[in-house]
Amino acid sequence: MTTPSPATPSTQAAVPATGGGPSVPGGASHGRGSLGPVGLVLAGGISVQFGGALAVTLMPRAGALGVVSLRLLVAAVVLLAVCRPRLRGHSRADWTTVVVFGIAMAAMNGLFYQSVARIPLGPAVTLEVLGPLALSVLASRRAINFLWAGLALAGVFLLGGGGFDRLDPLGVAFALAAGVMWAAYIVFSARTGRRFPQADGLALAMGVAAVLFLPLGIMEAGTKLIEPTTFALGAAVAVLSSVLPYTLELLALRRLPASTFAILMSLEPAIAAMAGFLVLSQALSLTEAAAISLVIAASMGAVRTQVGPRRRTRARVDLTKD
Repeated sequence: MTTPSPATPSTQAAVPATGGGPSVPGGASHGRGSLGPVGLVLAGGISVQFGGALAVTLMPRAGALGVVSLRLLVAAVVLLAVCRPRLRGHSRADWTTVVVFGIAMAAMNGLFYQSVARIPLGPAVTLEVLGPLALSVLASRRAINFLWAGLALAGVFLLGGGGFDRLDPLGVAFALAAGVMWAAYIVFSARTGRRFPQADGLALAMGVAAVLFLPLGIMEAGTKLIEPTTFALGAAVAVLSSVLPYTLELLALRRLPASTFAILMSLEPAIAAMAGFLVLSQALSLTEAAAISLVIAASMGAVRTQVGPRRRTRARVDLTKD
């Protein structure tokens, strides 16, 4: 995987926090510019959900907090070693952004793993994705996105079996809180991507998250964290659930509006259901299959809404030039 060159004002436009995509310098257009970020988001989603399924199998060994600590620690070491981010030359606002990003990352992971320790993976992701869906509605500048968000929301509840009253209340609360932090992660990931070159900001934020969470993991798991099998599985979870997906999403958010990215997150319950079936032997019902169809339709609609106006605008520009 390659990373882009450091952005400069003359080579890369800043991505707005809400709505609208980046402009293309000099009026140039690239056919894959709109679809590339979507592919990055989808690849990141597949990686993180299969990593989550693997993490569930590791919890009996190290506990939820121990698994999160291993995940964040290994991911931080890998990213810091690969990126070797520059520590000097950043403003106070830059550091504030990266620290808040790290806090949001640590909280999102910790709350979600506490949730999947109490309720199944599919419902946990289904509840968590309500955070990005709410962000998509709040951040959107186009009325049509309310339709896609509503369709995705219907699929989310359908995937949960039409209600969550039979689930552990504390697990549900943890999943909803993780959704709030997921929305914060989206916002500050985009801001960090604009303030730091390549994946430097992500590496620094991951370091912040690891430092914050490691004491909690040691308190719960103790020396179990350094057992060879436990550590190896934790490293695999770190790569699948942190290093790869967070890097892909950070790169995608440089070219994809936060509102569209948030609606694409509605695919996460479907991917989680697939990971649960393949890794945890959790079978899909007809209701869950229908829910997957709804969230996929909503995500495709969001992408078409995002890409369509750009293509029409480029077509008008080309006609004007001719």
